[in-house]
Amino acid sequence: MSQVNSQVVDAVTMSNVKTLGESPAFAMGSIYQSLAHSMGILFENAVASQQRQNMLAMAASNQGVMQIYSLNTTAAAGAAQKVAQTGAADNLTSLLTLMLILQNQ
Repeated sequence: MSQVNSQVVDAVTMSNVKTLGESPAFAMGSIYQSLAHSMGILFENAVASQQRQNMLAMAASNQGVMQIYSLNTTAAAGAAQKVAQTGAADNLTSLLTLMLILQNQ
């Protein structure tokens, strides 16, 4: 067998020590990068959810204003009250149910 020069052995040893010394820092860097990416996706989802809720709130407000403007006279208030107990309330209940479903997603 031939002997290996001690300088070569030292160089290989130092290279291995350098690799072992840097690996925890690289691992933590990878973990931090993954965490930052996950947080970015979390905030994107939160913004999208808020936008959907705002659209539903505007739709509900629009529906309410349309129902208010559909009343021609105060004499129609009695008839509107009867309608509100059956038809309009069903629409608002359906819209509220949809809002709750989307909020829980």
